[in-house]
Amino acid sequence: MASETSSEIYLASRSPRRRELLQQMGLPFTPLDVAVDETFDPEESAEVFVIRLALEKARAGWAQVEGNQPLPVLGADTVVVMDDQVLGKPGTRDEAVAMLEMLSGNEHRVLTGVALVDDREATRLSVNRVQFRELTSADIDRYWASGEPEGKAGAYAIQGRGGVFAEYLEGSYSGVMGLPLFETADLLDEFDIDYRRHW
Repeated sequence: MASETSSEIYLASRSPRRRELLQQMGLPFTPLDVAVDETFDPEESAEVFVIRLALEKARAGWAQVEGNQPLPVLGADTVVVMDDQVLGKPGTRDEAVAMLEMLSGNEHRVLTGVALVDDREATRLSVNRVQFRELTSADIDRYWASGEPEGKAGAYAIQGRGGVFAEYLEGSYSGVMGLPLFETADLLDEFDIDYRRHW
């Protein structure tokens, strides 16, 4: 990863997947550890929720660096939505099992909001659809035992073992992973950050 002195942006995320995707773009960045309240407000739509969290993460990161090295801060958030119900990160085995049983044999949406903040603010939304095959109890038990569902929106990771459950995906694979590259590149272009010069 690039050193802070050559970074183009800060990434306000602990997610190793988002770090990998930014590295895939060739963009030097410095990670920031930010914490925001991720409680879902049932009064807001999933789309509004995911954009709000992405923006709050980026704003929290900007508050950390504003007086230091004021590079733009990128924030992102991902949720899985099944029948208008937002599925966050499971806190227990029972929660993960319930989520996977809900997704089994059904199509769901994966929404990822992305925000870029300095003295300006801009956001993008990636909307994707994923169809799961029917999951057996053994599938779910073994998947939970793998440790992968913990800390993952909707209790699965499409880039990991959970990818075998996805019959098809309509939209952005990187968006389902947690950082849609098309929308991220569009934000960088809006802020005149030329990530291509690092290719």
